[in-house]
Amino acid sequence: MQVKVEQLEDVRFAIHARHHSLVCDQPAEIGGSDQGMTPPELMLASLGSCAAFYALQYLKARNLASSGVEVTVDAEKLKCPARLGNFTIDVHCPIPLTDEQQQGLVRSVHSCLIHNTLMSVPEIAIELKLPVLTD
Repeated sequence: MQVKVEQLEDVRFAIHARHHSLVCDQPAEIGGSDQGMTPPELMLASLGSCAAFYALQYLKARNLASSGVEVTVDAEKLKCPARLGNFTIDVHCPIPLTDEQQQGLVRSVHSCLIHNTLMSVPEIAIELKLPVLTD
C-alpha cells in the first residue's frame, strides 16, 4: 500500500493513491488556501470511513441493513508531543438493534484496520532522500 504526496503550491499538496487523488491544505489563517482537508482531518476521515465500512459490513452480513450508516469522529489536539487524542467514534445505525446486535456491531467497528493501527503503536521509519551533489 502506498500514497505519494507532492507539493502543489505553498502548503497545498496533492495526494495520490492508485488512480485516485485528493488535495490537502491548511486554513487561510495559518497560511493555506483552505482548498482541502488538513492532515489531521484526513486522519479522522480515514478512521471514520474505516469504521463505517466495518459497521456496514456487519449489518449487510446479517441482512439487517445495506445503507444508511453514518459515522462522526471527534478528537482533541494534545501537546507534549503534539498529537491527536481522546478519539470518539459515533456510529449512527439506520435501524434499531438488539443488545446482542449492538455488541456485535461495536466489536466489528473495533476490528477496523485503522482503529487497530492506532491502538498498536506502529513503527515509522523516516528516510531522507536527497539529490546527489555533482561537482
